[in-house]
Amino acid sequence: MRIVGGSLRGLKLAEVGAGDPAAHLRPTTDRVRESIFNLLINGTHGNPIPGARVLDLFAGTGALGLEALSRGAARVAFVDDGVVARGLLRTNIEKARAMGVTDVWRRDATKLGENRGPGYGLVFLDPPYGRGLGAQALESALAGGWIAPGAMVVWEESAAPPPVAGLAQIDQRKYGDTIVTLLRAEHG
Repeated sequence: MRIVGGSLRGLKLAEVGAGDPAAHLRPTTDRVRESIFNLLINGTHGNPIPGARVLDLFAGTGALGLEALSRGAARVAFVDDGVVARGLLRTNIEKARAMGVTDVWRRDATKLGENRGPGYGLVFLDPPYGRGLGAQALESALAGGWIAPGAMVVWEESAAPPPVAGLAQIDQRKYGDTIVTLLRAEHG
């Protein structure tokens, strides 16, 4: 796994190997990650990355959030409650020399609670496939004020996700066994 674009392009990230089935670690492939960022940067909906505050839910290795930093995001908050994932995440943050612009929170993404800061303008969501956790996490994030009005949400799942109140689907693409859905938060 490598960062595929931006200032950190080519940076090799800590390997998960075949993943960690017990921890549901299934990193986004470099090819799918590159496709996601091409969609964000070149889409008709405006590039949400430069200067963005990013929320990476079910962060795993942190590859999505670190890719956003590499491409101009201002700060990334990583949320994962897995011990293995947080270890990999910290290693990758150190490799990227991104300690000053990242936060790592040990938290259940489906029970975020109240956000005490401003909302995030770009949200990555890559939950364990097929368990319905994505919708729960987005509902929790919306209820807690984590998602800014007009924010872009990138949701990776194995099947087309259900609608979530407060978010409008603006695009959807299939890459192998992964479906990437772009959503826009309503302007509250």
